Amino acid sequence: MTVPLAGVPLADHAAVYAALTDAGFTDLWSSEVAGADAFTPLTLASAWQPRARLGTAIAPVFTRGPGLLAMTAAALAEAAPGRFQLGIGASSPVVAGDWNAADFARPYARSRDMLRFLRAALAGELVDEAYDTFTVRRFRLERPPATPPPVLLAALRPGMLRLAAAEADGVILNWLAATDVPRALAEVRPARPDFDVVARIFVCPTPDAGYARTVARRMIAAYLTVPAYAEFHRWLGREAALAGMWTAWAAGDRRGALAAIPDEVVDALIVHGEPEQCRDHVAAYAKAGVTVPVMALLPTPELEKDPTTLAKLLPRLGR
Repeated sequence: MTVPLAGVPLADHAAVYAALTDAGFTDLWSSEVAGADAFTPLTLASAWQPRARLGTAIAPVFTRGPGLLAMTAAALAEAAPGRFQLGIGASSPVVAGDWNAADFARPYARSRDMLRFLRAALAGELVDEAYDTFTVRRFRLERPPATPPPVLLAALRPGMLRLAAAEADGVILNWLAATDVPRALAEVRPARPDFDVVARIFVCPTPDAGYARTVARRMIAAYLTVPAYAEFHRWLGREAALAGMWTAWAAGDRRGALAAIPDEVVDALIVHGEPEQCRDHVAAYAKAGVTVPVMALLPTPELEKDPTTLAKLLPRLGR
């Protein structure tokens, strides 16, 4: 499950993490956009749930310097030895540039260089290297983790997917349907037997299809108009299905963009329905080759009316 859950203060997440573990969830994965940072929720989880596996999906490669990212990852790996996976990725021009004053330039090269730096630094090596996108002089972690965390790379299209297969310990997929997974993994194979395939899967567990599709359309329009995601879905073959949304969005017609998203695209990209139906849909990702399907829980009418229904919902999603 993606954590933290919306609407629940971080200080109250001990009970949330316990409920997730009791419901059968083995992994807690964080994201990093404009809410909590990627590491603080997992640091709390490392103490509150000492059996849970932890992962970032993702920590952007532009928003922290190389040394700071290595130190942060090393500290969490020390707090949760053998249970933490570091997921990194390029993120977006908005997150990196507009919000964090970074120059979002050459995202493939920056991701490759950060991946190579982190692999060396987290292994406790002295790094003295001029990479293509940054230079690190005589850096060595003072507290290298006894168990270096696997480093996973977020990837959408062939170049980054192949980089993940060649140099990372796994790949993180996002914003794709279960039926899209084989297309993405065709660029990754053959990979090592221990190579993890993580997918972030948005889940709206409600029988109210109209509500779920309204929430989904807002998210799809917000994300899939970002150039990298737009090109990703063109590559996946959705140009005709999403052309109306892209045209309306470019013209400033936000309402028209939402209306132009077909139901079949919504239903493919956002899992919704009764919790048991959602669980079966998520299982389709695993059947397609995802080894770590990570749900991201969206709001539902039931949760908005009565947040205490979360305790009943999680076991239906997790088992």
